[in-house]
Amino acid sequence: MIDIIHHLIERFGLIAVFLGCIAEGESAAVLGGFFAHQGLFATWQVLVAAFAGSFLGDVLFFLAGKYFSDSSFVRELRGKPAFDYACRMVQKYPAPYVLLNRYIYGFRLIGGVVAGLSHISLAKFLVLNALAALVWAFLFIGIGYVFGLGAEQLIGAELARHERLLCGLVLSLIIAGTRWCSIRKFNRTLAQAES
Repeated sequence: MIDIIHHLIERFGLIAVFLGCIAEGESAAVLGGFFAHQGLFATWQVLVAAFAGSFLGDVLFFLAGKYFSDSSFVRELRGKPAFDYACRMVQKYPAPYVLLNRYIYGFRLIGGVVAGLSHISLAKFLVLNALAALVWAFLFIGIGYVFGLGAEQLIGAELARHERLLCGLVLSLIIAGTRWCSIRKFNRTLAQAES
């Protein structure tokens, strides 16, 4: 079973990093960095996959806001607690908003749509988004790579295949748990601020 999972990661891991980075993809980028450190992928391949997924995802969300503002997807996002806050921020600080919205957990999807609804031009968004996606990819892949270094120190230089997978699983569970708690806390804080 472990060999099958390992084979699937080697075969489809970069595609998973790309697809995972289209939406809130920190977990996918960190896992990509971890597996790059373990030698399953070249670091540059993981960087390209994470950058492309992150960039494309935000462009799709931006276009949804800009050209499909009456769609059910955008209408549903308007009901989220963070939506009004995002609208205020993009009006006050358009460039910093595009550069930084992806770092607030649970905000990236709303952030791209709100940027599309604002007065930011597509050309300006593409340039700012490319820069933001590049920095984001380096940061989160770097975190995964450093986690790989730490795991190597704890387990030993010769990580067996199943130990790599277990470390990756533990890492993804930690990220998912932290993310879930952060999103809940952020939404509670917004709900309390609006009350």
